[in-house]
Amino acid sequence: MSFFNELKRRNVFRVAIAYTVAAWLLLQIVDLVLENINSPDWVMQVFMLAMAVGLPIAIIIAWAFEMTPEGIKLEKDVVRDESITRETGKHLNRGIIIILMMLVVFLLTDKFREKVSEQPISESKNTENITDESIQTAVEDTSKSIAVLPFVNMSSDPEQEYFADGISEELLNALAKVKGLKVAGRTSSFAFKGKNDDLNAIGKVLRVSHILEGSVRKSGNRIRITAQLIKVDDGFHMWSETYDREMSDIFVIQDEISAAILVQLKTQLLGNQQLLTIQTDPRAYDLYLLAKQRIYDRTEASLKMAVKLLEEAVSIDANYAPSFAQLGIANLFLAERNYGTVPNMQAAKIAKIKLDKALQLAPQNAEALAGMGLYFMHVELEHEKAIDLLQQALTINPNLVNASAWLANELDTTGKLQASLRLREQTFQLDPLHRPTFGNLQQSYAVMGQSDKALEMLAGLQVYLPGDEDLLGDFGQVYVMTGELAEAYKHLRPAYENEPLNAVASIWYGFALYGTRQYEQMAEVTPGFLATLALSRLGRSEEALILGNRAIGEGAGPNFYFQALVENGQFEQLIETLESRWSSLDEFSSDWPGGPGYGYNSMVSIAYAYRELGNEEKFEDAMMRLKTTLDVQMAEGANNWVFNFSRAKYAILASDYETAIDLMELAFEQGLYIDTVAETAWPVLKPLNGDPRYEAAKAGMEARLNTELEKMRQES
Repeated sequence: MSFFNELKRRNVFRVAIAYTVAAWLLLQIVDLVLENINSPDWVMQVFMLAMAVGLPIAIIIAWAFEMTPEGIKLEKDVVRDESITRETGKHLNRGIIIILMMLVVFLLTDKFREKVSEQPISESKNTENITDESIQTAVEDTSKSIAVLPFVNMSSDPEQEYFADGISEELLNALAKVKGLKVAGRTSSFAFKGKNDDLNAIGKVLRVSHILEGSVRKSGNRIRITAQLIKVDDGFHMWSETYDREMSDIFVIQDEISAAILVQLKTQLLGNQQLLTIQTDPRAYDLYLLAKQRIYDRTEASLKMAVKLLEEAVSIDANYAPSFAQLGIANLFLAERNYGTVPNMQAAKIAKIKLDKALQLAPQNAEALAGMGLYFMHVELEHEKAIDLLQQALTINPNLVNASAWLANELDTTGKLQASLRLREQTFQLDPLHRPTFGNLQQSYAVMGQSDKALEMLAGLQVYLPGDEDLLGDFGQVYVMTGELAEAYKHLRPAYENEPLNAVASIWYGFALYGTRQYEQMAEVTPGFLATLALSRLGRSEEALILGNRAIGEGAGPNFYFQALVENGQFEQLIETLESRWSSLDEFSSDWPGGPGYGYNSMVSIAYAYRELGNEEKFEDAMMRLKTTLDVQMAEGANNWVFNFSRAKYAILASDYETAIDLMELAFEQGLYIDTVAETAWPVLKPLNGDPRYEAAKAGMEARLNTELEKMRQES
């Protein structure tokens, strides 16, 4: 008999296969157990070594020994005719099949567990990804999560604090690029700056299992960075290191710290990933870090200082893409529509040059892609292009929460309300104290008719942001959407008075004044595009229309200007403005699609004007676009008084008055207040006047308004 056949007869191959499969299954189970008890890596290595050593031993035993009815004997002592190796082989075959089945079940279970852990954190029942392009910004498996707390400035000069903050943020951004690792957002992590909160409590707030903290001491051209990685649940210091280097080595230090953290977080779970920092001249980098901290302040003075610092940085190193990216973003922020006084188009032109340069130097720079997305949002109004750029940025760095906020806004603009809500919920999980995120999330909830959920979320944030003006304003916004105008006024007035230059605060304060018919004050506090409507209601029509025309020329939305034109019977001027600025309704709809769940009120005005001018073809075209948008928003879950009021106006234009009254009753119940005093207000509603149901609904609305006004008088 050949040696190969003898190996088969003695079941050596079967034993080797059975041993290998069983060992593999055992190692999977051991790995799972050791991971859950957080054992050191060497324990798993010992098990693997033992399994490897056991294989040749099992093969030798299979060759030298044989199972017989009397027990195990040396093979040489077994009479060949009495051998039962064939039956033993059958038993081994069945054993191998059973073990393989167990292994398949284990692997499928583990795969399912991983898939579930990767689902976005959202209260929405729809579990598809945030966008069609599968942008994911949150990881639920907190065992692979970390927060980078702001490093303490240990330098003798307190002005060097920006440098410590900048180093912390750079480490945070580097770690955010690691696939599968959840990194808490900057705003929430930096909220604990200068506080001595318990790390376990911080971990619970930020929903992370690890925290990186440290200190920075900078003296001349020397720098000392101390960093330590801590497990949240037991306070165990997994790793710590001190780096004493020249400033020219700052990028090497950052890479070393990031690499050390990945080792401690079990790189076999996160993949074999390496992080490399884009390097520049240390002087340019110092200016870049200082400028970034100034940009976070979001004031005109701080933004101008940031631009000055970044211009100096690029004069030192004209090839450092991050400096150009931040220059572009800072210039966009300095526009009139944002935080500065630079004319919108002038700011946009400068920003575009800087962002183009950044992307020329580094086409995959996340900050530059996000900045370009912001540019196409506000300047070119190319919404799909903006969405694509912002998604690219978040693919590279999921921790760019500003990019997440901008992307959610664009998804809203294009009618993807559910996708926007999921993205905001996920970003909130990542960075719960980021003001634009929770501010926009409360509005998403309100748009969907879930104001109770918005108020619950905001109440939870009060613990961490007591007395915060933005939070105060957010409460007021929700109350505007629920029709509780006295509560809205109580919150929005101080929010505006504390930050009168904050456009969001003034706009929502203006809406509260609008609902209570305080047009004089509304005209004083709101931006031009909204003050237009207040002036129109005051009978100052010429002044209103000049202001409105100027506002849309500077890039503002046309909704309130078009409404003022309708209320003053200026239908020809409305259509002339429309057709001189947009070549077709297709182009207008592309630039200004229906609002994010608030109906499509600019198209209501357009349809009304075409009807009054007798242009039946254009009227039908506008009505078709209006209905399509309303249907999409309804399918996406919009359910609020602004939206239902827009639906009612469509029904009136379609001569479906019974449906219009149904919708007006619903809108009044949800919080709509209309002006029944000003002669020019709401001409579109005139066909309903005199109907008993409609008059009763209006009377109920007036009674509720008087109740709200009385509450305001009592609290003033």
